[in-house]
Order: sequence, then structure tokens, then C-alpha cells
Amino acid sequence: MTMKRWIAVIVAAALIFVSVGVNSLSYIFTRDFNSLFEDVLATTSEYGETIIEDGSTKEKIAVVTLDGVIQDLGGATSIFQSAGYDHQFFMNQLELILEDETVKGVVLKVNTPGGGVVESADIYDAIRMIQLEKEIPVYVSMGGMAASGGYYVSAPAEKIFVNRETITGSIGVIMESMNYAKLAEKYGIDFNTIKTGPYKDIMSGSREMTDVEREMLQEMINDSYERFVEIIAEGRGMTKEEVKNVADGRIMNGRQAIEAGLADDYGKPADVISAMKEDYDLGTAQVFEYAAKDSWLSLYRVKAGNLLGGNVESELIGKLLSDYSSPRMMYLYGEK
Repeated sequence: MTMKRWIAVIVAAALIFVSVGVNSLSYIFTRDFNSLFEDVLATTSEYGETIIEDGSTKEKIAVVTLDGVIQDLGGATSIFQSAGYDHQFFMNQLELILEDETVKGVVLKVNTPGGGVVESADIYDAIRMIQLEKEIPVYVSMGGMAASGGYYVSAPAEKIFVNRETITGSIGVIMESMNYAKLAEKYGIDFNTIKTGPYKDIMSGSREMTDVEREMLQEMINDSYERFVEIIAEGRGMTKEEVKNVADGRIMNGRQAIEAGLADDYGKPADVISAMKEDYDLGTAQVFEYAAKDSWLSLYRVKAGNLLGGNVESELIGKLLSDYSSPRMMYLYGEK
């Protein structure tokens, strides 16, 4: 074989290698990374349990942690994104608690500014089912923040514990969109919109909202707000009027929450566990939490993110995607 042919073979092989490499990287970056390992993960269908306090396995206290914005991202997470709140994993934990006859109490650690109205309702419904069907207590341990949707999911608990510095409250509903019509006009940008009805582009950023549209959306917001108030009134044994006295969107610290009847006492997670043991004669109970099925993958994401210097590009893309998502009703304090 001549030198030219050897060179041609080597070049062709290199092109094939590069092509396979590019396609593999594209597969990794454009798909849910977990799908690459679905066969492996399928062999571990049950979540593991991490023991916090040893004790009797016949009566256990489950500790579940709600940390981050309450939203269902559908598992769309790349390997270079650090793990955040996983709605499906959290709901699976509540389902496991419901099915486990040995679980005699639940401690819910809450550290969230809130989130979507639908996801918050999912959690609330699951907690109520645990309380009603299993007839076991749920205690809440609020962390640095348990605002809006964070309070929504806490409201049905038998007892709510706070820190003095906890930020809670923010009871209400919010829906936002950005109006950039005047900015577009300044730079000569036109929008071509074809729609089937006058309200199809309601809350569009390319035009001013009409009074009629504002009334429509306000009615939706009011319905969700009334539901929020009802849930608190039922969970805290308050009248709707008492709830509405503080349900104007204000935030409050731990002391103010206790004084307003929205919390019961001060306490960190260990204090909350001790209180449940004492209140329900569970002194010998084992205390545990569920181990994330993909905890090793979460660690890899963190390491990969650090390797790329914080992955500014993916954060920027995520910001752009969130900014251009459709407006939605939120039980949320602060920015999305």
C-alpha cells in the first residue's frame, strides 16, 4: 500500500473517530443523562435508607427534606448541572412513607421560597393522605426560608417549628410577565402575531395588557389565593379572617410567625425529632431518611461543574430559557 493510501486510511479513521465522539457528546448534552444508565438504575428500584438515629425498625420516623424551588423540571438535567429540588424523587419518598407500615411519624424539613401552585398542591395532597390514611403525625422543621409554597405544604402539619431567623409567610399568589413593547418600539422591532382569538396572546410581552385581560387573570389568582387561605385555616385551626390578617404577601421571622399563629415553637431538626418522640411515645423509634437513587450521579455533576469553572454557559442558557417560559401562577417569594 502506498504512502498516499496509508495517509487516506489514517485520515478516514480519524474522521470516523471524531464523528463518533461528537455524536456521543451530543447524546450526553441533549438527553437526560440518567437515561444512559436506565438499565443499571432499573436494578435498584427501591430507595435506600440512611439511619440518622438508631432504634427499633418496627416503629420508625422518616425525615424528608424539601430544599429549593418547588418545581417539576421533568428530569431535564445535564451532567454539568448540580442537583437541585427533584419533584418526582420527593413525591416518591412520600409514596414510600404511605406504603411503609413501620413508619409512625414524619419530620418534614422545609427550606424553600415556594414554587409552582400545582407542585405545591401535589405535596400538600400527599401529606394529607399520609395523615388521614396512616393516622400518623407530620411535624415541620423550617430552615432559613419556608415562604409562600413552603408554608402551603407546611400548613397541614400537627406542629410547625421555626428558627428565630426563619423567613416565612409570603402567603399569596403571583403571576408575572415582562412587557418589552416600548423597548421594541424604540429599536424598531415589529411583532407578527397570528392568533385564533383576542385573548390567545394574553400576557404577551409584545403588547400592553387590556383591562379585561387583567380582570380575567385576577379572578384566577383570587381563586388560588382563597384555596391557600382555606388550607391554612384548616391546618392551623384559624378562621379565614384571622389568616387574611397576615395573608397579604408579607414575610415574617420565626417570632412573628409564632405570634401570628402560623408556627408553634422554636426548634432545629434534632429538636423536632425529639419533640415527636416525646409527644407520640416513639422514644425507641429508628430515625431515617431516604437515600437518593442517583446520589453518585449528583456528585459527578458537581465535580464536572467545578471542572468547567462553574459552567457559566449552561447557567446563561438556563436563565434565557426561564426568562422566555410561559407565565404561570406561583406560590413564590422572590424571583423565579
